[in-house]
Amino acid sequence: MEYFKKLLDLLKTEREEDRKSYQQLTESSSVSERRANGLTWYPIAIRGSEMSRGDYLTVEIERTTHQDIPHQLRFGVSAVLFSNHDPKKDNIEGTISYQGGSRLKLTLRTDELPEWASDGKLGVDLLFDDNSYDEMQNALKLATTLNDKPEEGRLIKILTGEKPPTFQTAIPSFASTTLNASQKTAVDKILAANDLAIVHGPPGTGKTTTLVQAIKALIKQDHKQILVVAPSNTAVDLLSEKLSEEGLNVLRVGNPARVSERLMSLTLDSKMAEHPSVKEIKRLKKQANEFRDMAHKYKRNFGKAERDQRKALFDEARKIIKEVGNTEQYIIDDLVAKAQVITATLVGANHYTVRNLKYQTIVIDEAGQALEPACWIPILKAQKVVLAGDHCQLSPTIKSDEAARKGLSTTLLEKCVAMHPEAVVLLEEQYRMHEIIMGYSSSIFYEDKLKAHASVAQHLLFSADTPLAFVDTAGCGFDEKTAGTSTTNPEEAAFLFKHLTQLVTELGAYYQPGDFPTIAVISPYKQQIQLLKEQLLHSPVLQPYGDKISVNTIDSFQGQERDIVYISMTRSNTENKIGFLSDIRRMNVAMTRARKKLVVIGDSGTLSQLGFYANFISYAENKNAYKSAWEFMDV
Repeated sequence: MEYFKKLLDLLKTEREEDRKSYQQLTESSSVSERRANGLTWYPIAIRGSEMSRGDYLTVEIERTTHQDIPHQLRFGVSAVLFSNHDPKKDNIEGTISYQGGSRLKLTLRTDELPEWASDGKLGVDLLFDDNSYDEMQNALKLATTLNDKPEEGRLIKILTGEKPPTFQTAIPSFASTTLNASQKTAVDKILAANDLAIVHGPPGTGKTTTLVQAIKALIKQDHKQILVVAPSNTAVDLLSEKLSEEGLNVLRVGNPARVSERLMSLTLDSKMAEHPSVKEIKRLKKQANEFRDMAHKYKRNFGKAERDQRKALFDEARKIIKEVGNTEQYIIDDLVAKAQVITATLVGANHYTVRNLKYQTIVIDEAGQALEPACWIPILKAQKVVLAGDHCQLSPTIKSDEAARKGLSTTLLEKCVAMHPEAVVLLEEQYRMHEIIMGYSSSIFYEDKLKAHASVAQHLLFSADTPLAFVDTAGCGFDEKTAGTSTTNPEEAAFLFKHLTQLVTELGAYYQPGDFPTIAVISPYKQQIQLLKEQLLHSPVLQPYGDKISVNTIDSFQGQERDIVYISMTRSNTENKIGFLSDIRRMNVAMTRARKKLVVIGDSGTLSQLGFYANFISYAENKNAYKSAWEFMDV
């Protein structure tokens, strides 16, 4: 089928680009550079090892220093254990089967540790993530073959636009005292859909709350088991926790990103630990490891008798581990069968513990940030799909410009919203922003349909304050500086902190440090963020409020909110170039993080080249929110 052939080609282009950038990061870099880039743990210590399924050995590893450096070693990814004495020769590949804090478990494709593992200087390197690409590729190939089958092909034909979705008409309306009108409509749509329902949730509209109630209602409607997936661990964690709080039996497949007690108790590992059959497993594993340790004693002095003895001990250990595997499989099957909701990332939906399951309904949350090929992994297991997200916010990150340009950046959510408007419900009431902060975004992205709930519509930091300010730096000589690919504007950064210091001083009269408003300082440019972070360190008035102020890129704030948000637009030049500020979805995210006050600082001359910003500046003028930076210069 042409549709999937095109997706396969785009995925191949993306994979090659991703591999190329991974190789550039790793090939000629030292272990300390790789560590700084989050690709390596070094040095590490091995804290224990045990035999695991399929003749593999699982080692528990601890990162002994540099524990505060963020890293990308996650559950399910491929990694390599290496010795820094001779990393080219002394290394062994495996898969991360657990990661939490400064510990991880690495399942190695061997039944014993190599000799060099006892000589120190050990580390773990992240390998290129072939597994995710393989899973996506396999799903697209499978979709091609299933498309022609009458039953399995029905959903595929709807999602690719060949057929319209259908709905039942005789379903009673969902009764709820907690949901608003559009949220109830969304639940009704999900319950009535035979194959596809879409929840379009703009910022602050309670999309998670709606989904949780819909999933509860589906289970009442006699759905035995529902699969709930999202592209990121963070989104999966949030839904897992909320569903569990509603009393549902949730099984979280994979490793949560957040280590909370409630979340951990939902994982397979934790549930297995409480299973009555686990005592037997522990006893068998101990026995297997004893045989293995005995076999290792024959390592040094080899004659035929020793070799035979060693082999016999290893065979015995393997036999026991096979028995362990069977018992574990029995426990896993039992736990999986009892779960009402299974939650995982898109790729995690194919984890070996749940790979062969089929579902009546699956829910894909944050579908606006999900790569389409990844969505097909869970979709092919379902009769009905619920897509939830907002295609007016950030789309997925794509490494290859060519793949993005040719269509990989267009999500399945976006396509389905365009093809099947009858399946879409827009959540119209938001519980985050003052109505003036909300107004511009609503008019541009949501056909002016958003309403602010009464509890937030007029809320301010204090009664005489204003919710919105555009501070125009035109004519101030705040020129941007370009270094390599990134842009900075040092004077704008300094000015922003001058303005923020004034506001914080003013707020001191209304708030105690404990209940002080939360503040985000954001910019689309990474280098500008570095400058802003330095400015914060050199702002004595702001130091006592350090835990209330976060400085980061727009992308890292998607899904979050703060009382006050400052945006440093950064661009200011005579050629009127605005670069990737022209990605207005990114600005939609930025402008909708603020609850009570939004301050945008930028050069109207440069920004006005794009209608979106020219209209925003007019909007600010109409709301009496336009200020010139000159007004603050002498303060």
